[in-house]
Amino acid sequence: MRLAEGMKKVIEADFLPRETNGGFSWPGSIGAWGTKEKRRILIVDNDRDTTHLVKILLERAGSYFVLEENVATKAHQTALSFKPDLILLDIMMPQADGYEVAAQIAADPELQRTPIVFLTALVTRSEAEAGLRIQGHPFVAKPINIPDLIKAIEENLPAQAVAQVGNRPILNNGE
Repeated sequence: MRLAEGMKKVIEADFLPRETNGGFSWPGSIGAWGTKEKRRILIVDNDRDTTHLVKILLERAGSYFVLEENVATKAHQTALSFKPDLILLDIMMPQADGYEVAAQIAADPELQRTPIVFLTALVTRSEAEAGLRIQGHPFVAKPINIPDLIKAIEENLPAQAVAQVGNRPILNNGE
């Protein structure tokens, strides 16, 4: 357990600023001049340490609300209840693998448009960077690199609806 705690500190130090810095921003984030609605991310992985660490790091990135599910057979029901904007899904899990969970989600009319990004140790980082897909879904290679994960999330999140008055969109700054 001590090693895991030490690893968390190392990862936090590598990826997260300790103080607010005007020159630092996460991909897709909006600076001090605006706010961005938190996007709902469901992470499904049987490794509780992994899901918890990824949850903390994504939420500290500022624009995500993350729910963890560590039992693959409960993932579909959790997704129905949570209504995520995107699902991060491990492939290798006991009881049901990620392919089975993805098939359940794709077959559900309420969830079928929810993007899925697989998390897997079955591929290399270079394969992930090449833009290959697994069963039509993008993937991120494990061990997870948080900036790469955020990039994959942002590339696959559905566009947010823009509030409109008449035919004119309302921008964050009221213009």
